[in-house]
Amino acid sequence: MPGSPDPAPPELASITARAPAKVNLLLQVGPRRDDGYHDLVTVFQAVSLHEEVTVTPADEFGITVEGVGGTDVGGVPLDGTNLALRAARLLAERAGVDRAVHVHVRKEVPVAGGMAGGSADAAAALVACDSLWRLRLGLDALAELGAELGSDVPFGLHGRTAVGTGRGEHLVPVLTGASSAWVFVLAEGGLSTPAVFAECDRRREATGHDAPPGRLEAVEAALRGGDVDALGAALSNDLQDAACALDPALAGTVAAGRRAGAVAGIVSGSGPTVALLARSPAAARRLALDLEPLFGAERLRTATGPAPGARVLEAVSTPSPGGRS
Repeated sequence: MPGSPDPAPPELASITARAPAKVNLLLQVGPRRDDGYHDLVTVFQAVSLHEEVTVTPADEFGITVEGVGGTDVGGVPLDGTNLALRAARLLAERAGVDRAVHVHVRKEVPVAGGMAGGSADAAAALVACDSLWRLRLGLDALAELGAELGSDVPFGLHGRTAVGTGRGEHLVPVLTGASSAWVFVLAEGGLSTPAVFAECDRRREATGHDAPPGRLEAVEAALRGGDVDALGAALSNDLQDAACALDPALAGTVAAGRRAGAVAGIVSGSGPTVALLARSPAAARRLALDLEPLFGAERLRTATGPAPGARVLEAVSTPSPGGRS
């Protein structure tokens, strides 16, 4: 009927959102800043390993976590330091929402593996709570909040492929129609990101650091041209030597991947996950099978990129008194 108000939308019982893991195609690390961080130039690519976060109205904020596909979640905090829980609380505080949620995380991304699984949790939680509370803040506003939680959270919201600067939170999309295929080899333990950066700083103080020029341009050109060999040659990570010093097995993992047919191998972010670039999804599956005798199937994941950023997967409405939602 013209002029009649729209009916009130049904109350939502829960929202589930998904956000991707990432691999750094390039990670250039500048000197340590006065605030303790480092200026970075990085090329992120989101890949098809995901975290799923479900938020449900609750009397108080809480968190539960489960592993998917054999992911070990023993090291994931279940208190107020958890990034997904912090994201929900921060959004409620800034938006003036006086309702709590229970956050349930289904983790597919390795914990402390250099693939930003915790940041993906935070990104998914922001999108899920924004939808549950019908805030409609938009991606840019959520990314500003995300940057307060962690440097990789804004990329988890945006996804695809992007150049990150500052601490990695300032993003410029990289336009490419090319896709990448990956095999990720999980380590048998995690690495502390602060410890890897500290080792990088220590090694530079001892030996100096002469960064080769043109690395960003090489990655961008390879992505624009869809040239997998050029991309493999351009992969670069200033933290790799530090990560390998703290976990010497990583260098052997990269070498094993190359011997098995990977185009290139690189430590992902601060490690200890190793990312092996393959020529195609079929080649990645073959590579994973060839590496099974060395590492075991439980330590291998195949994925493709670029993947989209955080998005809502499912909204469950509370049934109306008449039994319809």
